Amino acid sequence: MATMQPIKLGVLGLGRAFTLMIPTLSKDPRIDLVACFDTNAGASAAFSKAFGGVAHTSADALCADPNVEWIYVATPHQLHEEHVRLAAKHGKHALVEKPMALSLSECERMRETCEQAGTQLIVGHSHSFNAPVLRARSIIESGRFGRVRMIQAMNFTDFLYRPRRPEELDTTKGGGVVFSQAAHQIDIVRLLAGGEVASVYARTGGWDRQRPTEGAYTAILNFRSGAFASVTYNGYGFFDTDPWMGGVGEMGWPKNTDTHRLTREKYLSTQDEIAEARRKANRNFGGPDYVPDLRGAPTAFQHFGPVIACCEQADLRLTPYGVEIHDVHGVHLDALPPQAVQRSEVVDEMWSVAREGAAPTHSGAWSMATMEVCLAILESSKKGGAIILEHQAAVPAIRR
Repeated sequence: MATMQPIKLGVLGLGRAFTLMIPTLSKDPRIDLVACFDTNAGASAAFSKAFGGVAHTSADALCADPNVEWIYVATPHQLHEEHVRLAAKHGKHALVEKPMALSLSECERMRETCEQAGTQLIVGHSHSFNAPVLRARSIIESGRFGRVRMIQAMNFTDFLYRPRRPEELDTTKGGGVVFSQAAHQIDIVRLLAGGEVASVYARTGGWDRQRPTEGAYTAILNFRSGAFASVTYNGYGFFDTDPWMGGVGEMGWPKNTDTHRLTREKYLSTQDEIAEARRKANRNFGGPDYVPDLRGAPTAFQHFGPVIACCEQADLRLTPYGVEIHDVHGVHLDALPPQAVQRSEVVDEMWSVAREGAAPTHSGAWSMATMEVCLAILESSKKGGAIILEHQAAVPAIRR
């Protein structure tokens, strides 16, 4: 690997997603940040200064740059299809943020465009990239504890009261916790239970008129394998499931137990939606309130709340440190060594595809199936019944 050339990455969109990925993309030696484009010229200039990359004046110019191999599409949800197709048009591979898109037709067009162009498509980061999830999948594949029969996944956060742009509170424009957060949980449980969901029965909740979108959901997923999963998410910022994860927050760092209260306090002090959107933009890369993350790699892995996979002969609990196995011999931790670079699992998959010729785990087909489940959660809640799925994909080969 040391003799191989880093992946020359162009970043399309320098907002919150890129801000959170900076510690990974800037520190992993397998990535070279060579170019960017953002509608905020100040953020583009800051990128050029920080990483030495070219700041382009349009998305088309970035994708046409001959020095760029891959495009990291980190733009708002509703632009994913347009920007993935633009990358493919110029022969560039794409790493696109979740959710893949806002409709199955968009997902299908993204897949078809990349296939016709001969370019690769990886969708993420979702938390199914996390090493403890991949380790749990490896344990399941070994057959050591029999088949997966049931999965419980839940996460209680302050998501809805973090700074938001208006469209992030409008479900029709990709707002709400189903579009923004469910892909994490769905990807995880699909990886653990075999991938192919047969039906979805769900309810969504929206009980704050000032935040007019879904803030919570619960869904029962029936898998073609015979397994079933219960997934619950609540973003209303009261109860917090992170203390159940050893006090480790989603990003792998120790979490202040007063975080949710402080989030609501800041929200209540914001005057209007324009001020709120400005507050979000200001704390992103290139903004006046942006603070570079100068910490090293966390001692724990990132997570998406408590997940327990019940196999025939053991229960597997995902933790920020590895997989806790509960079997007839008692309880023991299948521990993972700490990372040198946080969230490096994302680069692991990119590298395996770009430099080793592997097929992506989080491919267009895989991620389209996850989006079908997310859309079914919304549809089931609206119609009050189960939704039968038609575009599912089995678990692909997991990188080792």
